[in-house]
Amino acid sequence: MIEAKSEKFWECLDRNAKVERVAGGFGFVEGPVFSRLGFLLFSDMNKNRILRWERGKLAVFRENSNRSNGLTFDHQGRLLACEQNRITRTEKNGVITVLASGGLEAPNDLVYAIDGSVYFSDLPKGRVYQITRERTGVGGTANRGTVRVVADDCAGPNGVALSPNQQELYVVDSRKKQIRVYPIAPDGSLKNGRDFAPMEGDGVKTDEMGNVWVAAGAGVAVFDARGEMLGMVKIPESPSNLNWGSGFRGLYITAGTSVYSVATKVHGTRTY
Repeated sequence: MIEAKSEKFWECLDRNAKVERVAGGFGFVEGPVFSRLGFLLFSDMNKNRILRWERGKLAVFRENSNRSNGLTFDHQGRLLACEQNRITRTEKNGVITVLASGGLEAPNDLVYAIDGSVYFSDLPKGRVYQITRERTGVGGTANRGTVRVVADDCAGPNGVALSPNQQELYVVDSRKKQIRVYPIAPDGSLKNGRDFAPMEGDGVKTDEMGNVWVAAGAGVAVFDARGEMLGMVKIPESPSNLNWGSGFRGLYITAGTSVYSVATKVHGTRTY
């Protein structure tokens, strides 16, 4: 069911849009991300693996995923993953590269920025981190990015998402039941965070219109760029996360034991 609170909501979805169940029967699913090559990846945290769904066919992408949670891609199409106590990148040959570890407790969600850096949350630590972009060193070898804390004023930072112009970072504080937004300084650090909208949420994404889509208790809540709630897409199971589909159009939503989809009128913010 789709519940509008503003007529502007219908600029985001068709009035007759339907929520469809793509696949089910999993343990607990998280972190959907759609590849430019035409397949969907998502984490099954309870079964400790990353699954691949393509045109109705399901396969295991990675066993023993170290309880992977949030997923995204970088500009080269390499998978980035929040794992139990680290952030990893899966290289094109399948080798796992650790981008951040040590002092992390449970990285939850992450987003890849146009400058080549990565922002991620660690909910138990109450921190948002940035992995600065890799720099080419002597002989063409890339130096690993620096891992630094860029926000520590959230009680339970969960989902993270960049604004369409990538000048702001949205963070869902699931413990304070608040969405926060931080301007991004030229050096990539965050500053002067403020409350954006009250919401007990999980994963978050933005679209090209500046709207903010949040996986909330009953479904996906949509806010405009000013923090006004436009409406809610009700989901049969409580959603954990969401991401854009093919061409950054339409949503895939992980919820409980299933993955759902819904068509949209808007395009999502391109981050990879």
